[in-house]
Amino acid sequence: MEIFESLVRSEFAPTTTYLNTASTGLMPARTVAAMRTAVEASAAGRPTDMFADVEAARASFARLTRVPGSRVAAGASVAVYTGLVAASLPEGAEVLTAEAEFSSTVTPFHIRGDLKVRTVPLERIADSVRPGTALVAVSAAQSADGRIADLPAIRAAAHEHGARTYIDASQAAGWLDFDAGAYDYVSTVAFKWLFCPRGVSFLVVPEDLGALTPVFAGWIAGEEPWDSCYGPVEELAHSARRFDESPALFSYAGARHSLALLEEIGLDAVRAHDLALADRFRTGLATLGHEPVPAPGSPIVSVPGLGHRQPELGSAGIEVSNRAGNLRAAFHLYNTTTDVDRLLDALSS
Repeated sequence: MEIFESLVRSEFAPTTTYLNTASTGLMPARTVAAMRTAVEASAAGRPTDMFADVEAARASFARLTRVPGSRVAAGASVAVYTGLVAASLPEGAEVLTAEAEFSSTVTPFHIRGDLKVRTVPLERIADSVRPGTALVAVSAAQSADGRIADLPAIRAAAHEHGARTYIDASQAAGWLDFDAGAYDYVSTVAFKWLFCPRGVSFLVVPEDLGALTPVFAGWIAGEEPWDSCYGPVEELAHSARRFDESPALFSYAGARHSLALLEEIGLDAVRAHDLALADRFRTGLATLGHEPVPAPGSPIVSVPGLGHRQPELGSAGIEVSNRAGNLRAAFHLYNTTTDVDRLLDALSS
């Protein structure tokens, strides 16, 4: 515990009570320093090898999510990867999603216009998979209130009916005990719980690449990228790298260090820390007469009816979110019990 705390203190120094990781995570000092070095080197005409940073980030993310690096594509947006999955579906295919799901996870399926998108409450996803369902698309943890999907049940139901699974792990990767290899497709942004810079996302695909067509392939998608700069790419990468977006290199220069830090600390330690703080907040809310949205086992706590207090709290240096009228607080490794108690004190006044 002492090593955990000293490492976190050396990497993070927020000047506010920052409880808004579900919106944007804080970047560690090592990440900021690496990005500064990359920018300054580029300005001096001696750029660093930021493509090596992309590969290091890919490998680190693969280890954190228990999949081979060959199954991981590197990009910048969950919406782009949702669009890639949507483009792979045949006309008339049924896509099952959750009510009030995050827009980037579902909008591309609606945009197609020729798919049957069926929406049910999150708790009914597994029971609603049926013969003819082609894809189940759902977030591992809901953005608005932190509720966790019953992923094992969803996986089992999809397998029973021959459906594929598409999991958005943007609010889960970085704290949830999550095996991305158990699903067909997994996407995530990395600027939240993985505390990377914006401009970094990942997509996990099956070993057989999931029958996806690399519709946005450019030179970076070639098996030999530097030999694929002119004319159509003659040989696509044999791995998930064929689905890479042209990377935001300065973001990846930092991302590799954020992910390395997470590996160094360990997901188990992060999860235990985050959930202890969230439970402390839930207990304190009960003493104040407030009942959060039930989301056991989640570091995201959403309190109905208090969203209007977000500006007031922000002015007091307490960073939270207003989501769907709820006050949303998100607890991560750089938070402390003092942060929890300060928020509770502010809410009691």
